[in-house]
Amino acid sequence: MKVQELGHAVLYVRDLEASVRFYGDILGLPAIGEAWPGTRAFSGGRTHHELLLIEVGPDAAPLPAGRRVGLYHLGFKIGTTDDELRDAVQDLQAAGVTIVGTGDHAVTHSLYVLDPDGNEIELFVDVLPAEAWRDDPQLVMQPTRPLAL
Repeated sequence: MKVQELGHAVLYVRDLEASVRFYGDILGLPAIGEAWPGTRAFSGGRTHHELLLIEVGPDAAPLPAGRRVGLYHLGFKIGTTDDELRDAVQDLQAAGVTIVGTGDHAVTHSLYVLDPDGNEIELFVDVLPAEAWRDDPQLVMQPTRPLAL
């Protein structure tokens, strides 16, 4: 067996409508419908669904603070230029989204935000063509540098 690609992510969320607003209205992921009551699926068209949200209600345990095992963040490509990243900062700030950091990863420039449940989301732009990191995979392993937007 050989995995061909990461197909989708599934997140438990406290408030489905708040998460649908975040992922659909603010981030712009196209909603494709309800898989079953209390869920919502999104797809940008690359595959049948890239993200599925499952509502677990307001009493669900919060994410533990600090270092922990499990998911660190999900990354979403939003373009290929720093201008697109700067525009995203303005849109996110206007929507009241918590921005927790930025980073220059050599092949990408990234912005890190929190979704309504505190999951970290990376929004990135590719700043090098894919051929560059395919020809030299070490480009992906460069230390993260500060990013000034």
